[in-house]
Amino acid sequence: MARLDRHDPIKVAVTLENYLGTMLPTPSTSHVNSDRIYEPAEDSFLLLDTISSPTESAFLARRFAHNLEVPLVLEVGTGSGVVLAFITAHALEILGRTDVLTVGVDINPFACTATEQTVMQACRETSHAMYLGCLNADLSSCLRHGVADIVVFNPPYVPTVELPRLLTAEDSNLCAEIDAFEQESRLLSLSYSGGKDGMEVVDRLLDELPLILNEERGVAYILLCQQNKPGSVAQRIEDWGRGWSVEAVGQSGKTGGWEKLQILRICRIGVDEALGRRPLLH
Repeated sequence: MARLDRHDPIKVAVTLENYLGTMLPTPSTSHVNSDRIYEPAEDSFLLLDTISSPTESAFLARRFAHNLEVPLVLEVGTGSGVVLAFITAHALEILGRTDVLTVGVDINPFACTATEQTVMQACRETSHAMYLGCLNADLSSCLRHGVADIVVFNPPYVPTVELPRLLTAEDSNLCAEIDAFEQESRLLSLSYSGGKDGMEVVDRLLDELPLILNEERGVAYILLCQQNKPGSVAQRIEDWGRGWSVEAVGQSGKTGGWEKLQILRICRIGVDEALGRRPLLH
């Protein structure tokens, strides 16, 4: 593999285009307990394929190669940790640099533990980014404003009658009295239950996004299914004003009922203005 000159964004982008045709290895999640944690599935792999695609890797290399500051990548809702581990292990191929910080957040404490294991295993034999840990919290509630340069979110997008109640400190104190099956079922349902139109958790994250993204170079990748009405979400972002852009940069190749998947890239307008936009995919 050719060595990258991280100080020359054009060379970085061109080199990435040349060698990213080789598929990057997917981190192992064989240690993950599927009774408690969402297992990697088509949506997870679509995120991996999209973020590591030549087009998106070249975009990210251009956007962040100019900056002296170390970028921070945040995954909200890490689950098994496969996406965060993939980005951490392959930061050079995806962003054109390894001086990158990565951090995760998940409401499920078992997911936080699994993420730690997944990242550590994936980074054993590679030159990788610096992993900071996985925080047990609700969305971005524990983070200061403007901290994230890149946000990745594979939300609970399945339409459900209602959302499961979030676990509280009081629940933790009562864990010994709660039936293990009930506890695990509630934790697992938090990973897929999206409420009305599958959008209740997504709506909350979208409200937080302008606060947590870096004011100059912030980028977010959000996965949606067809019933989430990605076109309406894109219009909502457009309505934020001229300081934002939104594009559909990935979609699943197959449609299984309503579960046709799409990934939106949401950006602060700035470095990427000259790159143009692709129309929203339907």
